[in-house]
Amino acid sequence: MSTFVTADGTEIYYKDWGTGKPVLFSHGWPLDADMWEYQMHFLASRGYRAIAFDRRGFGRSSQPWEGYDYDTFADDIAGLIEHLQLSEVTLVGFSMGGGDVTRYIARHGHARVAKLALLGAVTPIFGQINGYGAGVPMEVFSGIRDGLLKDRAQFIADFATPFYGINQGQVVSEGALTQTLNVALLASLKGTVDCVTAFSETDFRPDMAKINVPTLVIHGDADQIVPFETTGKLAAELIEGAQLKVYPGAPHGFAVTHGEQLNQDLLAFLAG
Repeated sequence: MSTFVTADGTEIYYKDWGTGKPVLFSHGWPLDADMWEYQMHFLASRGYRAIAFDRRGFGRSSQPWEGYDYDTFADDIAGLIEHLQLSEVTLVGFSMGGGDVTRYIARHGHARVAKLALLGAVTPIFGQINGYGAGVPMEVFSGIRDGLLKDRAQFIADFATPFYGINQGQVVSEGALTQTLNVALLASLKGTVDCVTAFSETDFRPDMAKINVPTLVIHGDADQIVPFETTGKLAAELIEGAQLKVYPGAPHGFAVTHGEQLNQDLLAFLAG
C-alpha cells in the first residue's frame, strides 16, 4: 500500500491515480478515501492526477489514540503534499473534510494550492458555539457520541437514511449502503467519536478570511446532516469571489446520489 508517516509517527494511507494537475480529496465522516473512487476514476481518466487519503484513525491509516483535531488533520495534509511534492493542487473537501482543507490553507498558506472546493462542508461553523446560535444544537452531537458508544454498527446503519436522503425519496442501492457501513466500521471507535467533537466545536470563520484562491462551494439544499443555510451558504458569502452551486433536493451524500453532476461540475471547475 502507498503510505507516508507523519511527524508524530502516524502512518497515512493514500491513493494516487493518473497524471496531470493534482486534485487532492479529503473525505467525510465516518468514511475514508473510497468515497471518492468514482470522482477519482472520472478525473484520472481525463488527464488529472487524483489523490485521496484515509484520515488518521480511518480506513487503512494508523489508529492513534490522540490527534483528532483540525490542526493535526491540516498538518497531515501538509505532510502528504510535501511527501508527494505537489504544486498547483486543487483541494477538495467533503463534510468534515472541508474543515481539513480550509485549516490547511490557514496554517500552511496557499503557495502550493491552485483552487479549493468545499462540498457539503461543515465550514465555516457547524455547532452552536462561540455565539453562533444558528448552528446545530450541541445536544445533537452528544447524542451521536452516545449512539456510537452504545452500538456503533447500528448507529451508522441508521445514519445512512438521512445521510443519503432515503427518507426524502432518494434511491441508493443496497450495495452502496453495505459499502458505506463496511467503510465506516474500518475506522477506530476512538477516532470516530473524537471527530464528532472536532467537527462540531471548531470555528472556521477566522480561517475563511485567509482563503485567497478560486473556490467552489457545492451543497444540497435538502441536506439533513449539515444544513445548507448555516454552512454552505455562509461559506460562499465569507469567501471572496466564491462560486456557489446549490443542488436542489440533494442530500448530504450527494457524491453518491448526484455523482455524475458532481463529476461534471468538478471537471468544469478544474478546467476553468
